[in-house]
Amino acid sequence: MALLRLATFNLLHGMSPASGACAPEQLATDVREVDPDLMGLQEVDRGAARTAGVDQTALVAEALGARWHRFVPTVHGTPAPTRTWTPASALDGEDTVGPTYGIGLVSRLPVRSWWVKRFGPAPLRLPLLMPTESGPRRARLLLVPDEPRLALAAVVEGPAGPFTVVTTHLSFVPGWNVRQLRAIAAWVARMPQPVLLLGDFNLPGRLPARLTGWQSLIAAPTYPGHAPRAQLDHVLALGLGREQVRGGRAWALSVSDHCALSVDLDLAGFSRDR
Repeated sequence: MALLRLATFNLLHGMSPASGACAPEQLATDVREVDPDLMGLQEVDRGAARTAGVDQTALVAEALGARWHRFVPTVHGTPAPTRTWTPASALDGEDTVGPTYGIGLVSRLPVRSWWVKRFGPAPLRLPLLMPTESGPRRARLLLVPDEPRLALAAVVEGPAGPFTVVTTHLSFVPGWNVRQLRAIAAWVARMPQPVLLLGDFNLPGRLPARLTGWQSLIAAPTYPGHAPRAQLDHVLALGLGREQVRGGRAWALSVSDHCALSVDLDLAGFSRDR
């Protein structure tokens, strides 16, 4: 039986909760510990001074021996409560110069095509606990503006034919994240099934599955990473049941304020004539 491991990981740009440092080699070590075949990444830096100018999506792909990967920016600059960034548009894409921040997807399986869906930010600020340079465990309450959001989809060649993997990081603004999730579910519903939606939804527990009618493949707390109490990170499926799941877990790693979340699937035995 050949298992396929999918994972989602909100990197917090690779920041260590203990020290506040961002060490590329530690991020590489962490993702190798999870060892997924496909990994959705959120809060990803590329070319930012705070992360030594590294392309973190490419770094994760190299660490995993994954040939296919893509990064799509949501903003130019470095996200901060003072809003030192500008939105990334659908036209300027991945080829922009300078620091950017956004979403990544890494795959060991061949990718047939890539698709992107963008959302504007909610027009308001909310009080949030924000990590400091001393580390996420020493967070402070700040009034934070929302950021643009996006979903990144890949049609992947799997053991039983093509299927679709989508990763996203939804708004922290209540109601906006619900609308974004439903819009993404409708957008990908006609892509090759099964469709697997991975990411940080900023929605707790069973709510994402109820909102979409999709199957949740794993229930496990993922936040905060050092002592998880709530599940904000999810793996949902359309056209696939829990009978294909062979395992899964949340990974408390040395970087980020979220746990990585993985699911092991037996797609070799998957039938499209269900």
